[in-house]
Amino acid sequence: IFISGQFNHDEEGNLVAPAPLDADGRPSDFSSMGEQMRVSYDNIAKLLALYGATMQDVVEETLYVLDMDAAFAVVGKVRKAAYGTERPEAASNIIGVSRLAQRPQLIEIVCRAVIGAQAK
Repeated sequence: IFISGQFNHDEEGNLVAPAPLDADGRPSDFSSMGEQMRVSYDNIAKLLALYGATMQDVVEETLYVLDMDAAFAVVGKVRKAAYGTERPEAASNIIGVSRLAQRPQLIEIVCRAVIGAQAK
C-alpha cells in the first residue's frame, strides 16, 4: 500500500495547527511541528485502515520537513506514539525541504505498507 503525502489536515480539509507566516508567506514559528506530525500520522493510520492495514504494517516512511531541528525535537516521541511501540520497525528517512504544498505546513509524510510484513 502506497500512501502519498499526508499532512496536518482534518477530515474537512482544514489545516490543524498551521504555522504562522511572516510577511513573505514563510512559516515564522516551528513550534507546531509535533502537532502537525501527529495529525499526519493519524491521517496515515485512517487511510491504512481502509485497506485492513495498521501502522505496524508500514515498512518505509519518508518525512519531508521545513526545519530539521524542530523535527528532531519531536520526531522520536511522536513516532513512538503513532506506531504504539518504543522501537518502530519501519525504515525511516527525514529530508529537509524549502517548501511544502500549503504554506503553513511544516511536515509531509509518505509511506509504504505491506500487510503482515511485521507479523512475528
